Amino acid sequence: MSAKAVRDLKSPGMYSVGGVPGLKLQIAPSGAKSWLLRVKVGDRRREIGLGGFPGVTLAEAREEARETRAKVRQGIDPVEERRAIRQRLKDEQARRLTFEQAFERVMANDGPSFSESHRKQWRRSVELHALPHIGSMPVDEIQMRHIEELLLADDFWREHNKTARDVRNRIERVLDWATAGGHREGDNPARLRGGLKERLPKLSKLDTAPKHYAALPIDLVPSFMADLRERGGMPARCLEFQILTGVRPNEARGALWSEIDFKAGTWTIPAGRMKAGREHRVALSKEALALLGGLPREPGELVFPGNSRRMIGINSTRTIIGRMHTERAKEQEAAGEEPTGYKDPKAGTIATPHGFRSSFRDFAGERTSYPVHVIEMALAHSVGDATQAAYARGDLLEKRRQLMDAWGKFCKEGEAAPAVVTPIRAQEG
Repeated sequence: MSAKAVRDLKSPGMYSVGGVPGLKLQIAPSGAKSWLLRVKVGDRRREIGLGGFPGVTLAEAREEARETRAKVRQGIDPVEERRAIRQRLKDEQARRLTFEQAFERVMANDGPSFSESHRKQWRRSVELHALPHIGSMPVDEIQMRHIEELLLADDFWREHNKTARDVRNRIERVLDWATAGGHREGDNPARLRGGLKERLPKLSKLDTAPKHYAALPIDLVPSFMADLRERGGMPARCLEFQILTGVRPNEARGALWSEIDFKAGTWTIPAGRMKAGREHRVALSKEALALLGGLPREPGELVFPGNSRRMIGINSTRTIIGRMHTERAKEQEAAGEEPTGYKDPKAGTIATPHGFRSSFRDFAGERTSYPVHVIEMALAHSVGDATQAAYARGDLLEKRRQLMDAWGKFCKEGEAAPAVVTPIRAQEG
């Protein structure tokens, strides 16, 4: 039978097309055409579908039929082979469970046995400290280095050791569940005695005392930002955005396009990603909006995607600052200057991503006349006395927008826009 004859056939039925023994064209009452190969495998007769026409041409159907018959001659049952392939695919898909999906399964299974407060602690700690780092990763890809990185990020293990130990324990429990369910194999990378203990700092009581993040002096910020704007790559843009918005590093790394409202000029961070567990609206400055507008819209929701469209690395922005510091220090040394680079002069160490929140706080307090409660709300801090708490019933978005515009302009031009603010007592009237 020719290709034209196949096209011209209309009546429902089964037709031998020739070229390969057992190859048939089946026409359904609806007119749909499909290929079928009848072949004997051992003592069993098989009818093997080879796809529909015209998606599979006559020539392709004959080639597929020849290959299938060749397998039969080798003692392979094509039907069983296909079934095994489908099962392997199904097993593989089941194994590709993400950590976040596994966490939700554990909460569904074990959560009802927890007290309400314990259940909230579980969810809160994992959502805040684990999911931003490994939530989208398949559980069978999570390694010890990923657990180590999230526990050491932003001095989490040292500064919040009790919470960090709880998070590690909860990650271990989720991965144990994943192993028991056949979603991963091998040792649990979050198990402390499995090697992780040797990779985490040994802490004394002195070590766990509060520590300030190294920050740049205000006057160094504009030159740092000019240097940063010359750098390419998503980590550089993420750091720039983090500085312009005054948020914490993890909040910037996890930013989603669905959280950005260009028309309103806001970025709404959900409670689950905020340290205080409250939704936070960020007023976006002109500079922050321009940065976002210039970014490529990669597939996926992340504003700053890394490799494989996952969140950029935990330490990627810190690494950029380290490189910038080294290069600037070399330039200073070559010019006969003291090679201070981008160090915090008080701490004597290189500035950190989190430290730019302190730089912003210093700028707002020293170079503008905005009230303390406006500054604190811009940083997503709790506001203090009863008067300020009254203002917190709203989020002072427009006043915070003026402050962020002043900060954005300073970061770009080195100038502080004056604040025009009505005193609190006058506003109360």
